[in-house]
Amino acid sequence: MPASPFEFFGFPHIAVMASAIALPLLLALAVKRLDSELATRSICVVFAAVLLLNDFLNWYHHFPAMGVREFLRYNLPLHVCGITIFAAAATLVLRRQTAYEITYFWGLAGATNAVVTPQLDAGFPHYRFFQYFIVHGGIVAAALFATWGLNMRPSDRSVWRAFLLLNLLAVVLVGVNLTLGSNYLYLCRPPETRSPFFFAPWPWYIPILDAVALGLFYLLYLPFRIRRKAGSLPSSPT
Repeated sequence: MPASPFEFFGFPHIAVMASAIALPLLLALAVKRLDSELATRSICVVFAAVLLLNDFLNWYHHFPAMGVREFLRYNLPLHVCGITIFAAAATLVLRRQTAYEITYFWGLAGATNAVVTPQLDAGFPHYRFFQYFIVHGGIVAAALFATWGLNMRPSDRSVWRAFLLLNLLAVVLVGVNLTLGSNYLYLCRPPETRSPFFFAPWPWYIPILDAVALGLFYLLYLPFRIRRKAGSLPSSPT
């Protein structure tokens, strides 16, 4: 049976967008009410396992049909969200500050855009619909849960650290794309998407998106900066 087309801002789309906010809120309330490190760790491990299992199943689904060469060109986890999935899992299980910063800044700036303006050709209830939104909605939910439920916070240096890591990734992926003939991080051509950020032609959208990313990172950090200036948050971690 052919997949039904994705309905932009249809009920399933609105439902998954709402779930990306409701799930971390409910999980944060649960860990605060239970007030148990064991319960918190169990929730984090299950959450991380769902994110990773979803990715692994996607690789298993594509690899036999694509073969090694095509899989390397199109399905390595080298887009922002593909890398952020692993950072999100590390944040939940290990609670590392750098992993959290990648999840918070890359995830909320990138995956939120992917949830709102999905690059998706299959609608509910197709497997691809669930796989896509578990990835991107899961990243958003993980970033919010780590902030609301695990009390992790970006530091004063986080914006520039996340930005420099993103640009280092881009430099590395230039070589990967030239070697494989791939388009990771959309450095070679823009994606087919409704996103308003790819309005300029190649290669001009790349520096534009870089500047947009820095601006979004700063906006995401701004509430914490304001609260620290007001004294309602403790001094910034390193």
